[in-house]
Amino acid sequence: MSRIVYVNGEYLPEEEAKVSVFDRGFLMADGVYEVSSVLEGKLTDFPGHMERLARSLAELKMETPLSDEELLEIHRELIARNDLKEGVVYLQITRGAADRDFVWPKDAKPSVVLFTQVKELEEARQAKTGIRVVSVPDLRWGRRDIKTVQLLYPSFAKMEAKAQGADDAWLVEDGHVTEGTSNNAYIVTADGTIVTRNLSNSILHGITRASVLQLAREAQMKVEERPFTIEEAQQASEAFITAASTFVCPVVEIDGAKIGEGTPGPVAKRLREIYIANARAEAI
Repeated sequence: MSRIVYVNGEYLPEEEAKVSVFDRGFLMADGVYEVSSVLEGKLTDFPGHMERLARSLAELKMETPLSDEELLEIHRELIARNDLKEGVVYLQITRGAADRDFVWPKDAKPSVVLFTQVKELEEARQAKTGIRVVSVPDLRWGRRDIKTVQLLYPSFAKMEAKAQGADDAWLVEDGHVTEGTSNNAYIVTADGTIVTRNLSNSILHGITRASVLQLAREAQMKVEERPFTIEEAQQASEAFITAASTFVCPVVEIDGAKIGEGTPGPVAKRLREIYIANARAEAI
């Protein structure tokens, strides 16, 4: 049985789902997206995703076509229709269809697309083994804080990592790590301090990042938000990433150098445990 997806007000089998060839998301990458994780059929961190969605739309001077309540209803309907127990719901909003022009029309009607993906989250293999990353130059545009659909360079970086036998890439700009291809990056210093890049236009303001840092502080863990280098990361006691589709996932190797013992460390394990417990408790 094929998935049921949502396209501009309709729930359709994925084979029947279509958008215009003139959609600016297709022609210009003129759109934004969010990915919400699902545990036991419920959405985690949903209010945070809606808040960031509204910010991304505003930064691109796009109208919000549906309220948070309407989007929540659509998410829940897709979860029910696809009997999704664990995985993610992808939401994309573009400026809509218009004849190709760099100047967009003011009256374009936004396109809204959602679909589900089955994905093992809580018992994911990489969370147990850790991942290996390589460093690549960060050549993306300067507004990485907007969650746009222009993901070609992160795809190139991910493919370069795969070509080198690694799982992912950490992007480096002006000598410092910005983030991963689709996640925020962290290290743990010898004294147990969690270090991650401070918020700015240079990185995505991760929803999972915000939750994890709040939980870390509540657990009396020391957190420092600042840039760090690949060299510092290689000397760290631990490293990890966060994202809606991975929660907290340890990094055990960077550019061929083992991090700590080369196995998932206690800080990442603990943060993953408390994040999942909190996500279950607050899921809607």
